[in-house]
Formats: sequence, C-alpha cells, structure tokens
Amino acid sequence: MKSFRADYVFPVCADPIKNGIVTVDNDGKIISVTDQNSPPADVQVEQLSGIICPGFVNTHCHVELSHMKGTVKQHTGLVNFIIDVQKSRDNEKNSIIDAAFKADTEMYESGIVAVGDISNTNNSIPVKEASKLYYHTFVETFGFLPSRAEETFNKALELLKEFKPLSCSITPHAPYSVSKELFKLIKNYSDTGRNLLSIHNQECEDENKFYRYKLGTFLDMYAAFGIDIQHFKPQARNSVQSILPLLSNKQDILMVHNTCTNLKDIYFIKRFDRKITWCFCPNANLYIENRLPKIELFIGQGYNITLGTDSLASNNKLCILSEMRTIQHKFPDISTAKLIEWGTLNGARFLGIDDDKGTLEPGKKPGLNLITGLDGLTITPETKVRRLV
Repeated sequence: MKSFRADYVFPVCADPIKNGIVTVDNDGKIISVTDQNSPPADVQVEQLSGIICPGFVNTHCHVELSHMKGTVKQHTGLVNFIIDVQKSRDNEKNSIIDAAFKADTEMYESGIVAVGDISNTNNSIPVKEASKLYYHTFVETFGFLPSRAEETFNKALELLKEFKPLSCSITPHAPYSVSKELFKLIKNYSDTGRNLLSIHNQECEDENKFYRYKLGTFLDMYAAFGIDIQHFKPQARNSVQSILPLLSNKQDILMVHNTCTNLKDIYFIKRFDRKITWCFCPNANLYIENRLPKIELFIGQGYNITLGTDSLASNNKLCILSEMRTIQHKFPDISTAKLIEWGTLNGARFLGIDDDKGTLEPGKKPGLNLITGLDGLTITPETKVRRLV
C-alpha cells in the first residue's frame, strides 16, 4: 500500500479535505480517504505539497491526428483549418501509429486516465489495445449528400466492427457535414441501445450563418471539396437548433467546442428532452478561431460540463490542466474545484465509467494526480500536474 498526504485532497464527490490522506493498494485501488486525525495504521505517509485529485478525463480528442502536430497554421478560422487537415491527414501508416502512441503516453503522463476519442480510420486500434488509458471511440461519420447517407452509415458500421470489443459508438461529425438522412440513420441505430454521440458544435460564426442564410465561408469549403449543396435550404435558425430535433432522448450527446453557442441556443435546447453534455476545448478554440466560448453562460443551467483537448493538429499539448488554466485565466470566477469536477467526475459520468473513475472513493481506481504550483487554490502559469498512481 501507499499513502499520500497533501495540503488538500479533492475527492470531488465531497468537500476538499485539508491535510487529507489518500491510501491506495498496489493496483491503484483506493483503500481510504481520510483527514489528518486518522492516518492509516502501519503505512508510511508520503508528505506532498499541493492538491491531490482523481485522474483527468479527456472527453474530446483525435489521437489519430497526432502526427499533424505543428503542421496546421494557427488563427486561420475553422474552414481553412478543415481544408488544411484534409490535405495533411494522410501519411505513412506506421508514422501515424507511432505519433498516436506518443500522444497516448503524453496523456498518461499528464494525469489523464480516460479519453473520448474521435476516429475516422482504424489507425488508433493498436494504440488503444495496448494503452493504460480507458478509451471510448467515437466512429465519426461525414456525409452531407442525402444520396450517400446509407453508404456512409454502412462504412461506419464496418469500422465499428473493427474497434469492437473496445468501447465504441457511431457519431455524426458536425451539423454542416452530416445530412438529415444520415442523422436519421444514426438516430434509428442509437434507439436500439445506448450509443454515445460526440458532435462538433458551433465552432465559428459562419456555421450559424450557413444554417440561417446559406451564406459565408462554408460555401467555399463545399466548393473546395466538390460537394453540391443545392439540396440544402436555409433553416432560419442556428445550427444546433436545426439539428436538435434530429436527435433522440435515448442518446447521450456531447456538444463539443460551442464557441459561438449563445443563450438563445441554450434556452432552445431546454425546451427539448435531450441528454446534453457540454464539452469545452479552449486551447483548440484559440488555436483555430482565436476566441473562446462564453463559458459563463453554461454554468448553472443544469447541464453536465466536461473538458477536452481536441487533437495535436489544433493544440500544442494534450493536457487537461492546460485547458483548466486557459479557462480560469479568462474566467477567474470559475474555481479550481469546479474545473477539477469538470475534468474528472463529469467526464467519467458522460463516458459511463463513474463507477470506477472520477472521484476518490474506496474501491475505485480513478488514478491520483498531484497539482502543484498554485497560488492558494488558483491555477497559475507555474501550476503543474504529476501522476502519482
């Protein structure tokens, strides 16, 4: 057994414990979480400075794009980013897999224990089979042409079979890349059993502009990819409002990025019985659009909120603490305790693994992180995370 005492222990499921002690067995399973007055018997306690919290859950990543680190220009906008990624994503398969293995190790060392990962290919399978991390793979579908919906869906089913028995599901990419017909096929499939969804949502203003008026830079994107969009009619409302009726209340839905989601969108969603979780990836938003979502709008609305890193095509590192730092710098009223909850328990809840991850409770194996270099309980540029277990 190992015991660790820190300035604070954040169980997440309970109030922080000053001078708390966490004891784990040799497999990382938690034996006890106690205060300074009741240390475990016959176990040497390692004294640490900082906060002990559960391992982080990264609910949005693209590990198969890790070979693209540093290859896509920053601040060019979402449409240019998508075009650049499509031009650059193909590479020699072994180099793609090698980069994915390195990214997996990076996430492990930065205290991440579980990942919701987007896949368009089978390149990440060997990484996930060998990883110390828990992965849920979202097999992502692209198909804006109604005539291609069934073909696209069947290809996703074939790829899903390759990932099994690993945890996986079929998901739409984004409103602007999935036709109504394809959305309906995914909905019908999801209605037969639990099928987690992860949707890129409102990453830029032009996504809403396209759905409202069929104008903006997305027209350039479709032209660049040779996609005829004559079938699409302006919806006179934002993208998330347009696709929400195509989803069912039997689906657990992760809305990712939400850079341009507004209060009217949130209130619109509240009128529907949908299982929505909001995921923020602030460093990717800055990398691509050089702006952040209005995160304060989502707090107190009754929704689950999680954190993600996106890919190394749109981020310099895969580190949840770095995402927390960015959020707290822009929104200082969001406490470190709240950010830790978003980055641990809330992510575990969405992925359906909160019986083992996300909180420090006896019997669980959530991983242990030590966060140091705080100013009181505030994250600073010097704040670091070290994996203890």
